[in-house]
Amino acid sequence: MYSPRVEAALRAAHAAHAGQTRKSGGDVPYVTHPVHVALVLARLGAGETLLVAALLHDVVEDCPGWDLERVAREFGADVAAIVAELTEDKSRTWEERKLAGIEHARTFSLAAATVKAADKLHNLRTLVDELRATIAPDHVWSRFRGGRTRTVELSQTLVDTLAPRIDPRLAAELRSALDDLVRTASA
Repeated sequence: MYSPRVEAALRAAHAAHAGQTRKSGGDVPYVTHPVHVALVLARLGAGETLLVAALLHDVVEDCPGWDLERVAREFGADVAAIVAELTEDKSRTWEERKLAGIEHARTFSLAAATVKAADKLHNLRTLVDELRATIAPDHVWSRFRGGRTRTVELSQTLVDTLAPRIDPRLAAELRSALDDLVRTASA
Protein backbone atom coordinates (compact mmCIF):
# COMPACT_ATOMS: atom_id res chain seq x y z
CA MET A 1 0.00 0.00 0.00
CA TYR A 2 1.55 3.28 -1.06
CA SER A 3 1.01 6.48 0.82
CA PRO A 4 3.35 9.39 1.55
CA ARG A 5 3.30 8.41 5.24
CA VAL A 6 4.26 4.79 4.52
CA GLU A 7 6.97 5.99 2.13
CA ALA A 8 8.34 8.31 4.81
CA ALA A 9 8.31 5.49 7.38
CA LEU A 10 10.09 3.15 4.98
CA ARG A 11 12.79 5.76 4.39
CA ALA A 12 13.06 6.50 8.12
CA ALA A 13 13.42 2.80 8.97
CA HIS A 14 16.06 2.37 6.29
CA ALA A 15 18.07 5.32 7.60
CA ALA A 16 17.57 4.47 11.29
CA HIS A 17 18.68 0.84 10.90
CA ALA A 18 21.58 1.66 8.52
CA GLY A 19 24.57 -0.51 9.36
CA GLN A 20 22.57 -2.88 11.57
CA THR A 21 22.30 -6.56 10.64
CA ARG A 22 19.97 -9.37 11.61
CA LYS A 23 20.98 -11.98 14.17
CA SER A 24 20.83 -14.60 11.43
CA GLY A 25 23.97 -15.70 9.67
CA GLY A 26 25.45 -13.48 7.00
CA ASP A 27 25.08 -9.77 6.59
CA VAL A 28 21.32 -9.45 6.25
CA PRO A 29 20.43 -5.77 6.71
CA TYR A 30 18.25 -5.31 9.78
CA VAL A 31 15.75 -3.17 7.88
CA THR A 32 14.54 -6.29 6.07
CA HIS A 33 12.81 -7.28 9.31
CA PRO A 34 10.47 -4.28 9.75
CA VAL A 35 9.79 -4.37 6.00
CA HIS A 36 8.71 -8.02 6.26
CA VAL A 37 6.55 -7.22 9.30
CA ALA A 38 4.82 -4.50 7.27
CA LEU A 39 4.44 -6.87 4.29
CA VAL A 40 2.72 -9.48 6.49
CA LEU A 41 0.28 -6.83 7.66
CA ALA A 42 -0.26 -5.37 4.19
CA ARG A 43 -1.13 -8.83 2.88
CA LEU A 44 -3.80 -9.02 5.60
CA GLY A 45 -5.23 -5.64 4.57
CA ALA A 46 -3.84 -3.55 7.44
CA GLY A 47 -4.24 0.20 7.22
CA GLU A 48 -1.64 2.91 7.02
CA THR A 49 -1.17 3.40 10.77
CA LEU A 50 -0.34 -0.28 11.36
CA LEU A 51 2.02 -0.36 8.38
CA VAL A 52 3.88 2.71 9.61
CA ALA A 53 4.07 1.29 13.15
CA ALA A 54 5.37 -1.99 11.74
CA LEU A 55 8.13 -0.20 9.86
CA LEU A 56 9.12 1.77 12.96
CA HIS A 57 8.46 -0.79 15.70
CA ASP A 58 12.14 -1.21 16.66
CA VAL A 59 13.56 2.29 16.12
CA VAL A 60 13.12 3.57 19.68
CA GLU A 61 14.80 0.58 21.32
CA ASP A 62 17.49 0.00 18.70
CA CYS A 63 18.36 3.24 16.94
CA PRO A 64 20.26 6.29 18.20
CA GLY A 65 18.39 9.55 17.76
CA TRP A 66 14.95 7.97 17.96
CA ASP A 67 12.55 8.35 20.86
CA LEU A 68 8.78 8.31 21.17
CA GLU A 69 8.58 12.09 20.85
CA ARG A 70 10.30 11.94 17.47
CA VAL A 71 8.03 9.12 16.30
CA ALA A 72 4.99 11.18 17.36
CA ARG A 73 6.31 14.36 15.77
CA GLU A 74 7.17 12.73 12.44
CA PHE A 75 4.48 10.04 12.19
CA GLY A 76 1.71 10.90 14.62
CA ALA A 77 0.60 10.09 18.14
CA ASP A 78 -1.28 7.01 16.89
CA VAL A 79 1.92 5.42 15.58
CA ALA A 80 3.92 6.51 18.63
CA ALA A 81 1.37 4.88 20.94
CA ILE A 82 1.76 1.53 19.16
CA VAL A 83 5.55 1.79 19.11
CA ALA A 84 5.51 2.66 22.83
CA GLU A 85 3.62 -0.53 23.63
CA LEU A 86 6.16 -2.59 21.66
CA THR A 87 9.37 -0.98 22.89
CA GLU A 88 11.45 -3.12 25.25
CA ASP A 89 13.55 -1.74 28.08
CA LYS A 90 17.07 -2.63 26.92
CA SER A 91 18.50 -1.99 30.41
CA ARG A 92 16.92 -5.28 31.54
CA THR A 93 18.32 -8.74 30.91
CA TRP A 94 17.11 -10.75 27.92
CA GLU A 95 15.00 -13.01 30.14
CA GLU A 96 13.48 -10.06 32.04
CA ARG A 97 12.63 -8.29 28.76
CA LYS A 98 10.99 -11.35 27.25
CA LEU A 99 8.96 -12.14 30.37
CA ALA A 100 7.88 -8.50 30.72
CA GLY A 101 6.98 -8.46 27.03
CA ILE A 102 4.78 -11.53 27.42
CA GLU A 103 3.06 -10.02 30.44
CA HIS A 104 2.58 -6.72 28.64
CA ALA A 105 1.20 -8.52 25.57
CA ARG A 106 -1.77 -9.62 27.68
CA THR A 107 -2.92 -5.98 27.77
CA PHE A 108 -1.71 -4.75 24.37
CA SER A 109 -4.10 -2.78 22.24
CA LEU A 110 -5.32 -4.73 19.22
CA ALA A 111 -2.98 -2.67 17.03
CA ALA A 112 0.09 -3.45 19.14
CA ALA A 113 -0.85 -7.14 19.43
CA THR A 114 -1.20 -7.31 15.64
CA VAL A 115 2.18 -5.72 14.97
CA LYS A 116 3.82 -7.90 17.64
CA ALA A 117 2.29 -11.01 16.09
CA ALA A 118 3.62 -10.09 12.64
CA ASP A 119 7.01 -9.34 14.24
CA LYS A 120 7.08 -12.74 15.94
CA LEU A 121 5.87 -14.47 12.77
CA HIS A 122 8.77 -13.08 10.76
CA ASN A 123 11.28 -13.94 13.48
CA LEU A 124 9.98 -17.50 13.75
CA ARG A 125 9.98 -18.05 10.01
CA THR A 126 13.52 -16.75 9.55
CA LEU A 127 14.78 -18.88 12.44
CA VAL A 128 13.14 -22.01 11.02
CA ASP A 129 14.57 -21.28 7.57
CA GLU A 130 18.03 -20.82 9.02
CA LEU A 131 17.82 -24.01 11.09
CA ARG A 132 16.66 -26.00 8.08
CA ALA A 133 19.52 -24.64 5.95
CA THR A 134 22.35 -25.31 8.37
CA ILE A 135 24.42 -28.37 9.16
CA ALA A 136 25.26 -26.82 12.55
CA PRO A 137 22.04 -25.99 14.42
CA ASP A 138 23.93 -25.50 17.69
CA HIS A 139 25.79 -22.63 16.05
CA VAL A 140 22.45 -21.02 15.13
CA TRP A 141 21.09 -21.46 18.66
CA SER A 142 24.29 -20.04 20.18
CA ARG A 143 23.27 -16.59 18.92
CA PHE A 144 20.14 -16.69 21.09
CA ARG A 145 20.61 -15.69 24.73
CA GLY A 146 17.92 -18.15 25.79
CA GLY A 147 19.37 -21.01 23.79
CA ARG A 148 17.15 -23.56 22.13
CA THR A 149 14.95 -24.58 25.06
CA ARG A 150 14.16 -21.20 26.58
CA THR A 151 13.73 -19.51 23.20
CA VAL A 152 11.15 -22.11 22.16
CA GLU A 153 9.38 -21.98 25.55
CA LEU A 154 9.05 -18.20 25.55
CA SER A 155 7.99 -18.19 21.91
CA GLN A 156 5.22 -20.67 22.77
CA THR A 157 4.03 -18.51 25.65
CA LEU A 158 4.01 -15.35 23.53
CA VAL A 159 2.14 -17.05 20.69
CA ASP A 160 -0.41 -18.46 23.16
CA THR A 161 -0.88 -14.95 24.56
CA LEU A 162 -1.24 -13.19 21.20
CA ALA A 163 -3.16 -15.70 19.08
CA PRO A 164 -6.59 -15.38 20.75
CA ARG A 165 -6.45 -11.59 20.46
CA ILE A 166 -5.60 -11.09 16.77
CA ASP A 167 -7.04 -11.71 13.32
CA PRO A 168 -7.59 -15.48 13.00
CA ARG A 169 -5.62 -15.59 9.74
CA LEU A 170 -2.56 -14.10 11.41
CA ALA A 171 -3.05 -16.31 14.46
CA ALA A 172 -3.11 -19.42 12.24
CA GLU A 173 0.10 -18.37 10.51
CA LEU A 174 1.73 -17.64 13.85
CA ARG A 175 0.77 -21.03 15.29
CA SER A 176 1.95 -22.78 12.12
CA ALA A 177 5.32 -21.03 12.28
CA LEU A 178 5.68 -21.99 15.95
CA ASP A 179 4.80 -25.62 15.15
CA ASP A 180 7.49 -25.58 12.45
CA LEU A 181 10.01 -24.23 14.97
CA VAL A 182 9.13 -26.88 17.56
CA ARG A 183 9.50 -29.67 14.96
CA THR A 184 12.73 -28.25 13.57
CA ALA A 185 14.23 -27.59 17.01
CA SER A 186 13.55 -31.15 18.14
CA ALA A 187 14.92 -32.76 14.98
